[in-house]
Amino acid sequence: MQSSHAASAVSAAFDEPNLVADAGLVPVMRLAERARLPELADAAIRIEGAGNGGGAHPAAKVMSLVAAMCAGADSIDDTGRLRHGAMPILFDGIRAPSTLGTFLRSLTHGHALQLHAVHRRFLRELAVHTPLLPGARTVAFIDVDSTHKRVFGRAKQGAQYGRFKGIRTLHPLLATISTPLARPVIAGVRLRQGKSADSRGAPTFVSEALATATGTGCTGIRVLRADSQFYNAGVVAACRRAGAHFSLTTGMNPSIKRAIAAIDEDAWQHIRYPTAVLDTDTGELISDAEVAEIPDYTAFTGRPKAERVTARLIVRRVRDLARPPVQGEQGELFPVWRHHPFLTDSPFETLQAEQHHRHHAVIEQVIADGKAGPLAHLPSGKFNANAAWLTLWAMTYNLLRAAGALTSLFHAKATTATIRDHLIHVPARIARSARRLTLHLPRNWPRQHAWTHLLDTLHGPPEPA
Repeated sequence: MQSSHAASAVSAAFDEPNLVADAGLVPVMRLAERARLPELADAAIRIEGAGNGGGAHPAAKVMSLVAAMCAGADSIDDTGRLRHGAMPILFDGIRAPSTLGTFLRSLTHGHALQLHAVHRRFLRELAVHTPLLPGARTVAFIDVDSTHKRVFGRAKQGAQYGRFKGIRTLHPLLATISTPLARPVIAGVRLRQGKSADSRGAPTFVSEALATATGTGCTGIRVLRADSQFYNAGVVAACRRAGAHFSLTTGMNPSIKRAIAAIDEDAWQHIRYPTAVLDTDTGELISDAEVAEIPDYTAFTGRPKAERVTARLIVRRVRDLARPPVQGEQGELFPVWRHHPFLTDSPFETLQAEQHHRHHAVIEQVIADGKAGPLAHLPSGKFNANAAWLTLWAMTYNLLRAAGALTSLFHAKATTATIRDHLIHVPARIARSARRLTLHLPRNWPRQHAWTHLLDTLHGPPEPA
């Protein structure tokens, strides 16, 4: 491919008022309206003494921020892309970046909680109007994890030197819902200070995530999965109060080591993974492992008797090949293993439960997806503004997932970056005729049929729930 004209024969002028760069926002924001996001924001968010630049008309500002994030905005200044070309013809109530920044900075912790309520209700509405979580009536997995987001501003509230030496971070906590047939959606998010312990507030957060899962139609088996940071009696109690199962990595404490040492050698079952699995300790890919189960293991024995938990301890072991023998040296006299135990009360048989637990890593894909998009920055110096930005990203992520589910099987499992490239970032020219708007899009657009299907689905009468 090369230029078809001489350099001197090409010029440019930004003067066309009837063009838009992100025509995919037309059906996607229609989906947000169908899921009642403006009404939910207006009903839940209350800012006392709100002026025109602060908290007045929260629905318009929430919609503007979500639309900008759908288009790839990762800072407050990037929301200015909503004001180009013919966008004011397609959408009413677009707010300037300065107004949106003032709105975010005017939010308090109470307003952040109100925004969380909007997020939960919006997810339920999306689940009603789209095939967001197929198979949720049979089995659903709720995954909880935390991440650290590096920040650079010295005035960034809540940023601290935490897990990573010399790096100041904020510490988001996430919960996702997924099924064997569906990619995860975000059930809840919380922003914490950089040094906050992973398990801080985990039981309450888990209870909210499980309630949200039920509200989105997860009425079958629900299994909460989490790493060893969330292995505590409070999280287990929250699962049992909600009628859910748990699958928690335990780590290697002395009690676990004694239990593993007592496993009979004949109890280990060999498994071979269809695709190699990443070993979290060494970073190597492994294809073979062995699994055994201790059916009645009592955890948290140091706590009061009512808080102790008896469940299944399932252990996966892999060969320790960290130091292969040097040529000429004697090989190992006996195999050395590394063990990966987890505690569960799920109804699945041993190998199936182990496979399900390994799939907890799916939440890492959601975190990576966010950091490659709107979470590339936490853009404000105000902690509550960044907490609101995090929640708005969660709404945007779920909205794009719902739009993908309506479009095609491919887009139902694509990343949000792919959905933006295929469905959002489509240029169009607007033409008016007989009080109707026609979007003229590029001929031979690779995803023409998928885009047209999404538009027709969302601009026709809504299907019955």
